[in-house]
Amino acid sequence: MARLDEIVVDCRKASALARFWAAALDDYDVLPYDDAEIERLAKLGFTPETDPTVAVGGPGPTLFFQEVPEPKPTTKNRLHLDLATPDRQAEVDRLVGIGASVQAELEGWTVMLDPEGNEFCIVDQR
Repeated sequence: MARLDEIVVDCRKASALARFWAAALDDYDVLPYDDAEIERLAKLGFTPETDPTVAVGGPGPTLFFQEVPEPKPTTKNRLHLDLATPDRQAEVDRLVGIGASVQAELEGWTVMLDPEGNEFCIVDQR
């Protein structure tokens, strides 16, 4: 039987999008780089700030951001995250403050876009 380990997000700028999601989610942070990983990146011409693959860890699955050359399709996402909160408007305002935008306000949820245009929803906590 399989278990969910990582959620992988293709993106244009992994480090920036990883920082957004680390700030958006409670108890999530960009996973730290040890000396060996910094040395490995340097040999490839990268730093943690330019790393094309960045992991964000927390109490649930790891979010893994990987840079890809293709642009995001302009069609609706086939998969998105729903984030529950007891105060939807306050959470929407906080996320707009760190780079998200509101796409639609609906009864019980708000459709938002992260800084790269990926859809996610803020839903009323049950």
